[in-house]
Order: sequence, then structure tokens, then C-alpha cells
Amino acid sequence: MELDRTLCYRALKSRDARFDGRFFTCVSSTGIYCRPVCPARLPLLANCRFVASAAAAQELGFRPCLRCRPECAPGAPAWRGTGAVAGRALKLIADGALDDSGVDALAARTGLGARHLRRLVRSHAGASPVALARTRRILFAKRLIAETDLKFTDIAFASGFRSLRRFNAEMAAALGRPPRALRKEGSRPDSDLLTLPLTYRPPYDWDGVLRFLRARAVPGIERVTDAAYERRFKLGPARGRFTVTHEPARRALIARIEIDRIDWLDRLVTRLRAMFDLDADAQAIADAFAGDPLIAPRLKVAPGLRLVQSFDAFEAGLRAIVGQQISVKGAATLLGRIVARCGGDMPDAAALEAADLSGCGLTGARLATIAAFAGFARAPGAMDALRFDLDQAEATLQALPGFGPWTAQYLCLRGFAHTDAFPSGDLVLRQASGLDARTLLSRAEAWRPWRAYAAQALWRVPSLNS
Repeated sequence: MELDRTLCYRALKSRDARFDGRFFTCVSSTGIYCRPVCPARLPLLANCRFVASAAAAQELGFRPCLRCRPECAPGAPAWRGTGAVAGRALKLIADGALDDSGVDALAARTGLGARHLRRLVRSHAGASPVALARTRRILFAKRLIAETDLKFTDIAFASGFRSLRRFNAEMAAALGRPPRALRKEGSRPDSDLLTLPLTYRPPYDWDGVLRFLRARAVPGIERVTDAAYERRFKLGPARGRFTVTHEPARRALIARIEIDRIDWLDRLVTRLRAMFDLDADAQAIADAFAGDPLIAPRLKVAPGLRLVQSFDAFEAGLRAIVGQQISVKGAATLLGRIVARCGGDMPDAAALEAADLSGCGLTGARLATIAAFAGFARAPGAMDALRFDLDQAEATLQALPGFGPWTAQYLCLRGFAHTDAFPSGDLVLRQASGLDARTLLSRAEAWRPWRAYAAQALWRVPSLNS
């Protein structure tokens, strides 16, 4: 991926946080690579090489800067604006697809040959798939060393390394020093909880995120205060809870985490970044709506709007089914009853199939839809197949009993972050826009490929006069 040296150097000189994570600067005179916001002395342009990813810098033999800490940069939405297949591969790598399998298996999931996949990934990210996965592990481990008091064995497994020996060897090779040399005494919070900053590109509409989550909070699972979002979670075999707050001065959400399976911590952090849409480019999205009379004024009211996700896609589907043709508050109440029937946890597909939901206030038709969706979700790879192609996802979901366009679109929006999903039949969207469903859908053609953000803007600011 070719980067414009002049533009990158200009961004580096400005230290503009909006460019954070979009590229990295390799400095030949020091042998290190930095974020665009690095406070160190500006290097000469002649000594700079600009790359699209931290993995590309690592492959070139550069070490991460200890001042700006590249491991703390917001993720680059590298799969956005790329070809569909390349985007799918980059997204899967970011989600840890190479932690448990090799490039051949990843290629099979994308429908490509392994050689073609390697070439495609390198053209977009500047590094091989294996290098991207390795750098992901190394930088996450570096964060845990600096910000927690976890034992090095726990850090190794939390970061996806298979052994402490492999962890020590790869970290020393990548960073030029042993892992223990990175840990500074007294630099970490005095708490039993794991505390990790989750950075973003400003602006960030934290008040809007909290408002959205508060209205939909499920009793027994979620709690939203004026300053924080709290939740109990279940992720694979891992259980725990987390609290998220906002520190605008650090351009970060602060996650305080309890988890009983440390080897699932990386996947939890990935899940949180997706849930709070931390890798979005808010400025690019705002620019796409510039001059639009319906959306642009709302983005001025709520700069840094985010596409708030459910904790996982199955939960988003359950929320969509339960929320059909009832109020947001009513849906949250019903979900609280379902949680109580399922042992106090947000249920997965297996738990829903085993649960007796009679007497929870759901109609027979709604119960049948939940059962059909749970059966579908239990099939291997069924939910994964919905993640990347919006049209295919809509068609697949609408073939299920009780899944109309609104339910399918809502699931795609809040479960898979399909940026072009748009539930045009939503009552609040129609009221906010002043248009009927058909006219609104036609009007939304001008908002592609960001229709989901347009929906979020209309939900966020239903009336410009209020």
C-alpha cells in the first residue's frame, strides 16, 4: 500500500490525533517506529519511511517507540475501503483467526488460494498475514506488561502465545530487549481489576453512547450510570464483568475488567473495541454527510457519533426479535425476563433452545422466531457467514420464520457493524426524518455506504428542535 510521503509528513508535523493509527513512521536514524502523535522531536523527512501498519514496520526491522507506544494506537479500519475479499481477510486476522489455524485455513474461509491471499493482504496492509498476527500478539503483550501486574506466564497466554519460552523469544526479537526490561515498578494502577485504555480517534460522542446503551440496558446484565457502562459477560468459556468510563484527555475509554480465563482477554478487548466502535474515522464519516440537510445538522449536535454494537451478534439478533413492534423499554423488560429464565446470563443459542420461555410475555409467533434463530445460529459457521456481505446476510436472515426487513437490518447493524445496514421501517427513523418508510429508503441511497451511521444519527438526535 503506497502512502503519500508529503501528506504523511504533514500529518506527523501537526501531531493531529485524527491520523492516529492510520499510518506509522519508521525512523531510520533511530531504528524505531512511531505513531503520528508521538511527542518526540520531529525527524527529518529524509529519515522517515511511512507504512500502513505496525506489522509492516516490524517486518522492516523497526522497534516500537517507548514514548508514543504504538500498541496503544486506535486500530486502523483497514478492511474498510478495500476490496471485499481483502477486507474480510484483514478483519478475520484482527479478530485472531490465525491464533488457532494457519494461512491455508484463513484462505479457505475467504475463498482464495493461500498465495493469492498473502499477496492481497500485503498489498493493503504492507505485511504478510503471519506478520500481522504476530505483531498483534506482540503489541498486546507489550500493553499488558506496561499497564498490568499480570504474571508473565499469564501475559503470554493472554496474548496468544503457546508457551512462555516462545513468548520470551518473540518479544525479545521484536523489541530488542527481554520482556522484563519493559516493566517499570510503580507505573500501574493499584487495583485488583485489569485496567486498559482503549484509544480512539477524536471526536467521540460518549454521552450519546451512554444514552443509547442506557435506554436498552437489560436488567441483571447491564447497568448504565451518568459516567459508566457496566456489564457481566460470557465469552466462549470465559466469564467476568467489565466497567467502561471515558477519559477524553487521553482520547480513550478506560476498561476495568474481571475475567476468569486470561487466555480470552485479547478476544474480549477486540469485542469491546467493536462494541464501542473505537476504530471508526468520525471525521471521514462526517465529511460524507457534509451538506445533507437531515444528517449533517445532527452530526454537529453529536460530533464523533458511533455505531454502538451489541456485545455479540447472537445477542443483537435476540434483541432484534424481542424488539419487534414494541418500545425500547418494553424490549429491555422482556429481555430481562429471558435472562432470568436462562440462569441470569445473556443466553447463547444452546441456552435458548433449552430454556422454557413460556409466561415471559412473548407471543407464540415470537417464541417460534427465537427458536428458529437459535437453531440457525447453532449450525457451524452460520453466524460467521453473515459478517461480511450485507445483501447475503439480509437474504439469509429473511428466509428465517419471523424475520422481516427491519429485524434483519437491525441485526446486521448492531451485530455485525454493517455500515450500510438501514432499517428504514423503524418508527423512530421515520418520525425523525418526517418521511414514510419507502421515501426514507429512497432518500437513504445518498447516504451509502454509511447508512447505518445515518440511522444512528437519527436515533441519537430525533428532533433538531429539542
